[in-house]
Amino acid sequence: MNLVAIHRVSFECVSRFSLKHRESGDGFSGCRIVNSRGRNRPIRRLHAVTASLITSADSFEVGRLIGSYGFMNVTSYTGLQSGSDFEYTSDDIGRLKSQDIGEGAVKIRLYQGRISQGPFRGTPVVFKVYPGQRAGGVEADMMAANELNAHSFLQSKSLPANLLLLVGGFETQLGEQWLAFRDGGKDSAADYAQTASEKTTRARSQGVWNPYEKEQMIKRRRNFVIKILQGAMKGLAFMHDNDRLHQSLGPSSIVLNTPAEREAIYLIPRLRDLAFSVDIRPSCLEEGATSGSLSEQLWRRANAAGAYTVFEKRAFGIADDIYEAGLLFAYLAFVPFCEAGVTDSLSLQRLLENTFRLDIEAVREYCLADERLEEAVKFLDLGDRAGWELLQAMLNADHRKRPMAEAVLSHRFLNGVV
Repeated sequence: MNLVAIHRVSFECVSRFSLKHRESGDGFSGCRIVNSRGRNRPIRRLHAVTASLITSADSFEVGRLIGSYGFMNVTSYTGLQSGSDFEYTSDDIGRLKSQDIGEGAVKIRLYQGRISQGPFRGTPVVFKVYPGQRAGGVEADMMAANELNAHSFLQSKSLPANLLLLVGGFETQLGEQWLAFRDGGKDSAADYAQTASEKTTRARSQGVWNPYEKEQMIKRRRNFVIKILQGAMKGLAFMHDNDRLHQSLGPSSIVLNTPAEREAIYLIPRLRDLAFSVDIRPSCLEEGATSGSLSEQLWRRANAAGAYTVFEKRAFGIADDIYEAGLLFAYLAFVPFCEAGVTDSLSLQRLLENTFRLDIEAVREYCLADERLEEAVKFLDLGDRAGWELLQAMLNADHRKRPMAEAVLSHRFLNGVV
């Protein structure tokens, strides 16, 4: 999802709630959640959830800084003209910018912490800190409000196992928005993949690799990756069933409660980073309802793809999420099984989109010629090339032919081939 400058803010469908400052004598200020437009209008659907959120800074203890990150803007594939009579030149391939990638201006900080008061005292949390407007501009406040709204809405439906749980938040006197999530783990799927890649490098650098140990390690790794993909798709299916897009899906947006492959039976992957989540209920897809919101770029691309009606926009948005999930699938199918430095997210993306124009069979032929990619190819070859089949479906250049999240979950590659 593109991070773009928003010149005209409309919170009608972006966020119905915002964190409001309440004076406090210490370095933090508590907050309360109010309707950002029309304060006297009752909010029935989210009332129970928002009432249960902890919104006083005094109810939390903040621990050490555990990390920080920014956002990359990612768009859907928009391919060149295809057909048997159409020839591509090197200049055409150079112009195939299916993913306009750039770093956004909003920098997020993560802190450990815990709830210090009330019935949930001692519960570990992770704080996600959005900078104030002076540091992050209006986008930071919009992202924080949108993430708060998305979690509140989804948690009003149920408490899904594969979504990170929002427990509260507050605003500081500096204007920073602190969102508190129940601690679902310190490692992301990206952290796991990089660690697994480094382990592969170390094992091969030691010379002889015991064949039995290698076979067992590969089995564990395949099983672990499948469980990550299953959890991510369950979370995405839940969001789509409840009329929400993720729009920022990637290996860093999946948090793992354990990174240990031997503990795969206990693994629960959870989706996070809903700052760009989009409400696709009909009332928010009507003409003009999304104007000026964080979803501006999505609907611009939808119009370019011929999606104009409410139904067409909804279908395009879901397909866009599936495409991002396809890139996630490719990342997890390659990076953990290759030595460090052989491939990464961006190089895989360029290989799939720019070099082979989403022809997955051609990608397989290319990978077969590189022994460094051998284990990744074997993984996707399981079940009579079931992995390649699923990857081709999720990354289909025609968004109308991509499967739904539930169909991905029921695909044979995620059910029994490992």
